[in-house]
Amino acid sequence: MPDGLPVASRDAPVGGQAVLEGVMMRGVSTWAVAVRKPVPEDTPEALGEIEVTSEPLVSWAKRHRILRLPVIRGVVALVESLKIGFRALAISANAQLEEDDDEEPVAIGGFTWGLTIVMSMVLAIGLFFVVPVGATSLIKDQLGSSLLFWLVEGVLRTAIFIGYLALISRLPDLRRVFEYYEAGDRLVPARAETYSRLHPRCGTSFLLIVMVLAIFVFAPIGLPAWYWLVLSRILGIPLIAGLSYEVIKWAGKNRRKRWVRTLMWPGLMLQNLTTREPDRDQLAVAIASLEAVLAVENPEQAAKEAGDIEIVA
Repeated sequence: MPDGLPVASRDAPVGGQAVLEGVMMRGVSTWAVAVRKPVPEDTPEALGEIEVTSEPLVSWAKRHRILRLPVIRGVVALVESLKIGFRALAISANAQLEEDDDEEPVAIGGFTWGLTIVMSMVLAIGLFFVVPVGATSLIKDQLGSSLLFWLVEGVLRTAIFIGYLALISRLPDLRRVFEYYEAGDRLVPARAETYSRLHPRCGTSFLLIVMVLAIFVFAPIGLPAWYWLVLSRILGIPLIAGLSYEVIKWAGKNRRKRWVRTLMWPGLMLQNLTTREPDRDQLAVAIASLEAVLAVENPEQAAKEAGDIEIVA
């Protein structure tokens, strides 16, 4: 890895996501989220207990063979990951609600999280797809060619994305990010901290690939009216996501090749914005989540039995 630290040489069928004071890990047939509970205000030096929640998982791709076709399987895996990810975030958010002596804390309901998901999707589509094409359309006549148009739009989209990452990386609550563990070493914090937090299948790398591939996917459309440009950007998201998934999956499987690492270098560098080195207490939470998955399944064996179900990190 660019940071000089070792990384797993194999691509285990396990994915992960940081949540509020915790980590979600998913395998093929189960997923789990471990969260460190808050401590009372009168004992700020204490360490909260780790609460683990585990739920079974049956992938949509296991039920329908067509959902395992290239590109389609990526879209399915991403939608599944979003669903599990928001569910894990809800669990972690509710775990952070401090109990009062007189009454139980009010949990965040399904409607609130549903609204959060919708608003998040609208913001992402608007910021990374509608805004770039809308802004570039304002100077479409000055550019004079479709080649310049999609180049300017692509550069603007990527710049907005990198700027967004740089901004949110400064938020204290989003700096507590840590990665999952697949090196086959002992699952203890002292060993886990010796490995690189950078990973070829990290979501940050995936999103950068989305930004770059969007340039080439939208190029053949040319320069129709602005409303067709905006509509094409929205409707093209599943195709771009599916193609980007195939790239990130391929990179994960070929991570030991030097030229593959060279291609993935920009995404790995961006991970320096979105990740920070975890301390041993945080690693203990991540390990607790992974152990809850490994207690139920052997991910590699489960993936073979399920027909290579796709896992997104």
